[in-house]
Amino acid sequence: MRSTLAPPVPPAPRPTGATSTALPHCSRPSQPPPAQERPLSPHRSTRLPGAGAHAAAPVATPERLNSATPGAAEATLLTCCGSLRWARRVAAHRPYPDLDALLAACDEAAYDLSPADLAEALAREPLDPPVSRPEAPRVTYSAAHTALRAAHAAYESRFGHTFVICLDEVAPEEALDHLLSGLRSRLGNDPEEERAVAADELRRLARGRLTRLTLRHAAENAADGATGPRRPASYPDSPYVPV
Repeated sequence: MRSTLAPPVPPAPRPTGATSTALPHCSRPSQPPPAQERPLSPHRSTRLPGAGAHAAAPVATPERLNSATPGAAEATLLTCCGSLRWARRVAAHRPYPDLDALLAACDEAAYDLSPADLAEALAREPLDPPVSRPEAPRVTYSAAHTALRAAHAAYESRFGHTFVICLDEVAPEEALDHLLSGLRSRLGNDPEEERAVAADELRRLARGRLTRLTLRHAAENAADGATGPRRPASYPDSPYVPV
């Protein structure tokens, strides 16, 4: 099928995986760019004062992204979504008070992607998202990947771009079947409908990548400030999209 802050070296590297749940219903289709760039809404924390008092962990704050230079922030954001306009808009509205505010900006910028922005982001997506299912018998696994390659070829021939799907919330043992069933079902979409579905999958992929990036940075910052022997940081991550 057609992350750590990085130095501002364009173009940014492609994200290395595709990841999430069953196919979502896209709420808003891609629209052409407005005549004048619409500023993103002010993004505030959605948590009420004291709401986190009983939480298991503190709210993750995107400190590294907030403090990075514009070029470095854009390069990092491009590893989450390949649209340069999207990355510039999200970077331009820093600082974000917490992860919720960052994800709200991510969503809003994604909803405003033009057809050209969407094509640019799709072109940066990995051609073959890694999906492993080690418990499956070798013959079954090979047969599934053969079917997957055929479905990929049919999809790209029909729509002219790589297939993207978010698998973040799908169990590892179900990922391959979910990917294959998604491909087959979406082959029946018309091109306009499929662009809307692909745009929403990209939005969800960007949310997952930004979340893992922020949580990783928060874990690394906590480890840097801890006393005693340093242990490797542990944080929730997806097996499909290493960032």
